[in-house]
Amino acid sequence: MNGIKNIAELKKIRSNLKRENKRVVFTNGCFDIIHAGHVDYLLKAKELGDVLIVGMNSDQSVKKIKGDRRPIINERERAVILSNLKPVDFVVLFDEETPQKLIQELVPDILVKGDDWKLNDIVGKDVVENNGGEVKTITFINDQSTSKIIQTIAERYKSGN
Repeated sequence: MNGIKNIAELKKIRSNLKRENKRVVFTNGCFDIIHAGHVDYLLKAKELGDVLIVGMNSDQSVKKIKGDRRPIINERERAVILSNLKPVDFVVLFDEETPQKLIQELVPDILVKGDDWKLNDIVGKDVVENNGGEVKTITFINDQSTSKIIQTIAERYKSGN
């Protein structure tokens, strides 16, 4: 679990990376039931810089956003899985509904979200751009989602078959 850090640890790491002129990419999400779409997205995000930091919504945060029946996978397990994916260097959890505080603390060089977000709606855009960074979107290649996976499971198992 070497890649799972708290914000204080990551701030020190970020400071060192800045001195080494490493480009830090930041993205965030719930990552509940990780699927091929997540992996593709994270691979593309990592290609944009040297180090990929993923802000992951805590269980509390996911419930605020997705409702009481989510997450399916608890935060500890999600963090372990996410931190062990090849493109991910560090994972940090956050309890808020958005990663605004994390972005203000870390000030990444590149902030990335999926192309389902309009650039002007991306949380932290102002912080990153005001510090000389870039904000980008990544195109999703497949139509996979955790909600669709949950729906498929529910449909297949609803009658106890």
